[in-house]
Amino acid sequence: MHSQKTARHRDNDGEVLAGTIQRVSYRNEETGFCVLQVDVRGHREPATIIGTAAAITEGEWLTATGYWKNHPTYGRQFNARFLRSSTPSSTDGIEKYLRSGMIRGIGRAYAHKLVEAFGDKVLDVIDTEPDKLRDVPGIGPKRAERITDAWAEQKAVREIMVFLHEHGASTARAVRILKTYGNDAVEVIRTPASYCTSYKTASGFSL
Repeated sequence: MHSQKTARHRDNDGEVLAGTIQRVSYRNEETGFCVLQVDVRGHREPATIIGTAAAITEGEWLTATGYWKNHPTYGRQFNARFLRSSTPSSTDGIEKYLRSGMIRGIGRAYAHKLVEAFGDKVLDVIDTEPDKLRDVPGIGPKRAERITDAWAEQKAVREIMVFLHEHGASTARAVRILKTYGNDAVEVIRTPASYCTSYKTASGFSL
C-alpha cells in the first residue's frame, strides 16, 4: 500500500514527515483545514501537524510536506503544504480506521468483528470480495452495501487527490477543486483550456 521506511527527509517543498495519525484534533468540513496528532517515526512524542485534507481519519498513514513553526499559544507545529494519507496496513491501524466513522455502516463493534474475521486483509475484502462481508455475524445485505458504497466514495476521493497532487496542486487547492467539482474534478482539469481558462486562471492550476 505504502512505504513506511522513511519517517522524515527533505525535498524541494520542505521537510517531509511520515507516520500514523493517532487523533484528528480538529477538522473543518467546509475548508478541510485540520489539526492532527501524528506518531512520526523518529519522534518520541506525537507531532502536531496542521494542513488541509479532503478526508482524514485516525489510523491512516500520513505523509506531510512543510515546515516547523512555533505557535505562540499551541507551541511547536508542523505546517503542511501537502498532506497525503493512505489506508493503514497493520491490524491495529485498520481497526482504528474502520471504527472512525469514515466508512458508513462500520462502528466500533463491527470494526473489531471485521478485523477478527479477515485480519490485515479486511480492506482488500471490502474492495474486491464484498460478498464475504456477509459472513460476519450481524452484517446483512443492506449493511454490506452501505459499507461497499462508502468505501468506493473514499477510494474515489483518494484517487482524485493523488491526481491533483501529481499535477502540482497543493493540498488546500486540491480540496477546493474537489469541493467545487466532486467526482468530475479530473475530467474538468483535463478539459481543453478553451473550456475552462477562467477556472484555471482563478485557481492557478494547469497541466
